[in-house]
Amino acid sequence: MSRVFAYCRVSTTDQTTDNQVQEIAAAGFSVTPQRTITETVSGSVAASERAGFGKLMEKLEAGDVLVVTKLDRLGRNAMDVRATVEALTGLGVRVHCLALGGVDLTSPAGKMTMGVIAAVAEFERDLLIERTQAGLARAKSEGKQLGRPMSLRPVQVAEIRERLASGRFSVAGLAAGYGTSRQTIMRIRDAMASA
Repeated sequence: MSRVFAYCRVSTTDQTTDNQVQEIAAAGFSVTPQRTITETVSGSVAASERAGFGKLMEKLEAGDVLVVTKLDRLGRNAMDVRATVEALTGLGVRVHCLALGGVDLTSPAGKMTMGVIAAVAEFERDLLIERTQAGLARAKSEGKQLGRPMSLRPVQVAEIRERLASGRFSVAGLAAGYGTSRQTIMRIRDAMASA
């Protein structure tokens, strides 16, 4: 006989998980208090980084059932929910979500639902990439320096180029003299060679 667990989460200490526990019981799931995991943690925290959820994962075994009231209990966004459900499925745990009509997310109907969630997760990821690229393009068009700040001033780079061209200074010696890394000096040298 499979064991049934409940995972209930609220975001702030002035909230309670009692409603979630009652909703799970009203849906016909008999969950003992020892198998009811409750925690107060922001929904912005990935499920894998939550202390209570981590303890739950240690208890779960193949054949167990995990019940949640809503999908957002399982992750901070569609990508996180998908990863969490896949991890649980990998353990052989069936996941029931009451907000989806109590569907077992590992059943054929549940897999279809997870397919939709996967598509939403990919869409979210693509939007994030698109916004990031647009932001970088805008910053670049405004003349902002992208990446890490230069460790050397332009006048220092010019001095290093002259000294490298003379052949009298080593990469290690220049790095020590200018208080920078050998890699920085080698990048300057390589840029000179390719120019």
